[in-house]
Amino acid sequence: MSTAPAPPPAADPVADLHRSGRLLAEYRRLPALLRGLGDDELQRAGRLLTRLSVDEVLARHPEQPVVSVAVTGHGTVAGLVPPLTAQLARHGLLLRPHVADFGGWLFDLADPASEVYAAGGDLVVCVLDADVVFDEVPRPWRPEDVARVLAEKVRLLDRLAATHASAGSGTLVYTTLPLPREFPAQLADHRSRARLGALWREGNARLLGLMEEHPGLVVLDLDQLLTGPAALGDARLAAYTGTPYTPELTAALARELGHLVRGRSGRAKKVLAVDLDGTLWGGVLGDDGPEGIEVAGGRRGRAFRRLQRALAQLASRGVLLAAVSKNDLEPVRQVLREHPEMTLREDDFVRVVANWEPKHGNLRALAEDLNLGLDSLVFVDDSAYECGLVARELPEVTVLHLDGDPALHTERVLADGWFDVRDVTEDDVRRPARYREELVRKDFLDSFASLDDYLRELEVRVELSAAGAPDTARLAQLTQRTNQFNLTTRRLQQDEIRALAGSPEHLVLALRCGDRFGDNGLVGAVFVRTGGPVWHIENFLLSCRVFARGIEQGCLAALLEHARAAGAEAVEARYTPSAKNGKVKDFYPRNGFAPSGHAEDGSVVFRHTLRRITAVPGHLDLTAHWKREGTP
Repeated sequence: MSTAPAPPPAADPVADLHRSGRLLAEYRRLPALLRGLGDDELQRAGRLLTRLSVDEVLARHPEQPVVSVAVTGHGTVAGLVPPLTAQLARHGLLLRPHVADFGGWLFDLADPASEVYAAGGDLVVCVLDADVVFDEVPRPWRPEDVARVLAEKVRLLDRLAATHASAGSGTLVYTTLPLPREFPAQLADHRSRARLGALWREGNARLLGLMEEHPGLVVLDLDQLLTGPAALGDARLAAYTGTPYTPELTAALARELGHLVRGRSGRAKKVLAVDLDGTLWGGVLGDDGPEGIEVAGGRRGRAFRRLQRALAQLASRGVLLAAVSKNDLEPVRQVLREHPEMTLREDDFVRVVANWEPKHGNLRALAEDLNLGLDSLVFVDDSAYECGLVARELPEVTVLHLDGDPALHTERVLADGWFDVRDVTEDDVRRPARYREELVRKDFLDSFASLDDYLRELEVRVELSAAGAPDTARLAQLTQRTNQFNLTTRRLQQDEIRALAGSPEHLVLALRCGDRFGDNGLVGAVFVRTGGPVWHIENFLLSCRVFARGIEQGCLAALLEHARAAGAEAVEARYTPSAKNGKVKDFYPRNGFAPSGHAEDGSVVFRHTLRRITAVPGHLDLTAHWKREGTP
């Protein structure tokens, strides 16, 4: 196996493929080719990629995941398509765009029969700007006039979000309304300008608050993007083309939308594996000793402390931190446990790996220990050699090279929102602790001669219950983030799950488990259509944290027994192959189902006649509650 770092990418690899006529043939290489490109290069790549039609890409690469996005707004929004095409291609996704007519956002969102609803199956993006309000204020105007129109617009956007929730699909995205200097500058006195600024911020705060009322809505705060080169608007573009944002802000918005789509499609990362020397602290521990490394003091030390604080915050929101360092283990542990200036401690990491083995091998072992795919990992290192080697040997791993000034490390780690999700649940917050418990379980397993002995001593408890309202966010997240044990990989939003749970012909089951080492929380779900003599399992999901304990077999057996007791004649289930769920392709046949054909979407259909049902594994303590709380 080669140990040389990967060669640097071509200056403009997408343009090279385009000129040679090989762009379509090598479309699958785009995530690697676009990795690390700057905004200008991504803009050029996006323009070239939009020349390929979605249908010709799918004809050549039928397995390519497609995301349908409709874009509407108050002004000209077509400029969002090229950068969004490039951003989605970075994440292995193909954009099928629909651009609405100029200024038609209100009619597009108010009419469920509009082309926007038809085209935006995954995402509907409504790009808003200050003219939404200022086009309707009287002339001359006062801050109070602006406040009145702004409040009306927020109420309107509230109603439109409700319409989308009831009639649309996927996620609706609003942008906030940034305030250009042009408008406060028209007020001669600073008091009125301050009043306008306060009223405008209050309106945007109410707009952001709509996410609390509408689970299928995401509001992107553009104020967070208006930094660096991303100025708000260009007077000439606004006047002559009706384009509300500069190309830089449009590119920044496309990047944020790319993060959102990635998380929605089950591609959010889960593990942040960080180097130590030169990355988490300044200096080399083996050379400088614990007292010589830069942790918090001095200018460089403050930069490393800033990164540690950011990583600690990510860990508090469910990101799994791991340390992967070429060092001796005991000195590393001593620093993490005892150094007075360290923000991160040993318990903040699910695994601390310090040895002199190649880092790509350590990362592979880390993924195996956590029972996660390599594509769940983000690896951060200041060494170009180490980054190049990991990128070459483990192309599935996302590699971030923190070169140069440590003051920029935090921005580099956070720039691409690798871990972004719509909601963070209580299960997310507890995830790092649960993974640490899982590694203790693994060590416990190693002490037994057989898996059966281990499972008997593990004292596994399982609860299968009809999902309630508090479960909705976590269930939606499971459908979006679970890839390996996900029988159909259908991604659902909260409003879709709420509708299924409230339907008399559906059963949405939440699966919880725990054992002698702790509570695993809500780790799985089963979606069942119960109307008629044949019940249909529409999907079955289980977190990779709890594989291979008999939990899935036990829950399926309990469900089949319940179906038979309720008078069902048979239960049908589907398996839809994906790039990651091959390990469960025989799950239904192993549990008494027989193949019975194929569905229109290519799924394999299995059928169980309910005559002979495999028993719940004896080592499980399983309880089932089939009715939602509050139902007779």
